[in-house]
Amino acid sequence: MNSAPFPCLWFAEGAKEAAEFYCEIFPNSRIVSSNPMATVFSLKNQSYMALNGAQKNNFNEGVSFVVTCADQNEIDHYWNAFTSEGEEGKCGWCKDKYGISWQVVPAQLGQWMGNPQTAPKAMYAFMQMKKFDIAVIEKAVL
Repeated sequence: MNSAPFPCLWFAEGAKEAAEFYCEIFPNSRIVSSNPMATVFSLKNQSYMALNGAQKNNFNEGVSFVVTCADQNEIDHYWNAFTSEGEEGKCGWCKDKYGISWQVVPAQLGQWMGNPQTAPKAMYAFMQMKKFDIAVIEKAVL
């Protein structure tokens, strides 16, 4: 028995469609099981449940998902997928068409922010951005 916790996202309707949307965006993802009430899906070996039954979608920034990206192509892929019918935020934050918040960030962010020499420069650079631009931040921290 696998007792690892996993998130359950409560939708007003369209839980299976939302799960399919996320499975299309993330490689190595799949629908595990589905019924009219709930869909269990896996994104890169992390389990999630999409559940129908909320009165309305009540997602907000209080809960967000972080996508750590190896390069600019990955940032562009996820950002474009989430914002195509969603909305852009600042500093790598965006919302998808269901209102779920995502942080699409470069893998180097922890390294930049963990170094007292580069942290202020990196922060200043990305505070001016919506979608992260790795080349601009790298130039700023040099």
